Amino acid sequence: MRGLRSFIVLVVIAAGLGAYIYFVESKRNPDAAKPAEKVFTVKGSDIQSLHVKSSSGDSTSLEKSGTDWKIVDPVKADADGDVVSGITSNLASLEIQRVVEQKPGDYTQFGLQPPRIEIDFTTTGDKTPHRLLIGTKTPTGGDMYARLGGQDRVFLIQAYLDTSLDQKTFALRDKAVLKFSRSSVDALDVTHDGQTVKLVKTGSDWRLTSPWSARADYSTVESLVGSLDSGKMTGIVADPAEDLRQYGLDKPAVTVDVGAGSTKATLAVGKAAEGETDRVYARDLSRPMVFTIEKSIADTLEKPAVDYRDKDLFEFRPFDAARIEFTRDGKTLVFEQVKTDKGETWQETAPEKKTPDATKINSALSAFSNLRADSFVDSTRGTGLDKPVVVVKVTYGEATDRKTERVTFGKAGDAVYAVPDGEPGAAKVDATAFADALKALDALQ
Repeated sequence: MRGLRSFIVLVVIAAGLGAYIYFVESKRNPDAAKPAEKVFTVKGSDIQSLHVKSSSGDSTSLEKSGTDWKIVDPVKADADGDVVSGITSNLASLEIQRVVEQKPGDYTQFGLQPPRIEIDFTTTGDKTPHRLLIGTKTPTGGDMYARLGGQDRVFLIQAYLDTSLDQKTFALRDKAVLKFSRSSVDALDVTHDGQTVKLVKTGSDWRLTSPWSARADYSTVESLVGSLDSGKMTGIVADPAEDLRQYGLDKPAVTVDVGAGSTKATLAVGKAAEGETDRVYARDLSRPMVFTIEKSIADTLEKPAVDYRDKDLFEFRPFDAARIEFTRDGKTLVFEQVKTDKGETWQETAPEKKTPDATKINSALSAFSNLRADSFVDSTRGTGLDKPVVVVKVTYGEATDRKTERVTFGKAGDAVYAVPDGEPGAAKVDATAFADALKALDALQ
């Protein structure tokens, strides 16, 4: 009981102290309880025109067209929507941290004579421009001095906004290397070193059609499409470019055509940028400019054709297999998924009918489905595939959309080779992984 009284007394004292602090501090600083004053009473979405003069001296004028922004001066170009949105949203939410002086006699001390950054804008239905002048940062670096055009008072805004508001013309431009709809891409042609790699997408699958017809690795191709979609210019060298030879673009080292339905976008890559080790010259053939891009984009495009091949020997996975045949030493072992009262289960249907050990058959399915190519050879000569060690044929997929694949395995000395039906050359397979797959198969017999 004594402890409860003590607790109540402490609560009352704390409440009284809190009330005292609130009322005393409110009298000392009457603005403490007030919400921060907005610099502008506008919505970011209502801003229709924008003029930015950066600390570097760059002066850029932009206008909104529908939902997109365009640069209209000093060049005519698409704007980077994310960068412009950063400016407009920050202008709409900008708050005064504190008023420094109502009528200063000298703006120089605040970096406002002349201002370091100037931003003018107009909004929907209001053609009178709003103007924000930004000076230097405060000694602590946490805020920046600012004032409005036509007004005397100097106030503080948060310094972290500097990176969003202080933008050069190039930063405000759309820096996309190529313009295309990623979701619509259905063809790629990459040419370098006198060879063209052609890739075609059917449904959700990619396939090589040149220099040979073969399954393509989905992740590798999509990674290339992604790097082109997200690729950005690092600088503009000439706009328009009059002499392509000096950039190595009269005879590009690499070109890539990105097909999307009936449209095509083409990027040409030239030589290394002068004085740079990690940038190269490039151009989008639909535009007259020459720009620089990261060398890593060019490196991605210079992959040899074999790098695009699918390294998986099988497309099936244990969970979607419906029937599997193992032919070895002239004998064929067949397993099928059959329906029972307890659901689907595996049954051996040849050479005799019996129920296999579920764990053992799943081990065999996993071992074979996980086999991958370490490398490829152009010919099957000398691979032992003329006298197969084992041939695996699998039916898989949904009941309404069954697919069948067949892979033949051979040995030449200690080396193991495999050929999926319809694929060129042969794949070299890890010998240890193949031996483990054969052990899993032996366990089923």
